Amino acid sequence: MLTRLARLVVPVSCPGCAAVDVRCCPACAAAVVGGPLRRVEDGAPRLDRMDGVPPLPVWAVGDYAGPVRDVVVAWKDRERADLDALLAPALHRAAAVVAPSLRAVVGSAAVLVVPAPSAPGARLRRGREPVGVLAGAVAAGLRTGGVRAVVAPALRRRRTSRDQVGLGARARGRNLDASVRARRHARRSSSCVLVDDVLTTGATLAASERALASSGSTALGAFVLAATPPPDAVTESPHDTWSPEVHPADTLGLA
Repeated sequence: MLTRLARLVVPVSCPGCAAVDVRCCPACAAAVVGGPLRRVEDGAPRLDRMDGVPPLPVWAVGDYAGPVRDVVVAWKDRERADLDALLAPALHRAAAVVAPSLRAVVGSAAVLVVPAPSAPGARLRRGREPVGVLAGAVAAGLRTGGVRAVVAPALRRRRTSRDQVGLGARARGRNLDASVRARRHARRSSSCVLVDDVLTTGATLAASERALASSGSTALGAFVLAATPPPDAVTESPHDTWSPEVHPADTLGLA
């Protein structure tokens, strides 16, 4: 009765197709969480270190387009916290898939799951930290796969930084390079996994990786809900395994 009354006052509809009286219709839900887990770092230009070292591995569960984009935007910016129940399990499953390969790198060492920091203005506007919900799901998924994992909000954004919405690749990089910082109480010499909602240019993850490195920690990879497909995107086979030999993380004494 209370649920029906609430829906009369605040109607619920699918953010992907506007179907009424449903949080997210089966078709749009399948588009969000039904695709194969895949590696997407090659499509993010800001993750290219331009020093011959391969970029940070990033796993996504969907493309940031069509109903997936609509669902993520509603969840993040239109007060649809009820979509946590759809999106968080998707990253839980993704982390559980990757966990055995990650465990081969870190052994019994603990891994910090670090949410990408939001701009202070965006955090105040939303009234919560949506990426923190995803980080909790990733940590739980890693533990399911046998990795000791705990959420650690080790990064922060300066108040002078802008929100990233509407900025191009270079502007995103400039905006974040000087604004993402490791918190003073952040644990040092830790193995970390980053979590964000969407991968576009990779500026947020690149700045987060550098901030962790400056504090003595190492980002081993990242999870996102969705990645913006490049204009000339070609569907590739999904990558469900860790590839430590192509990223410097396993050479830093953390394995």
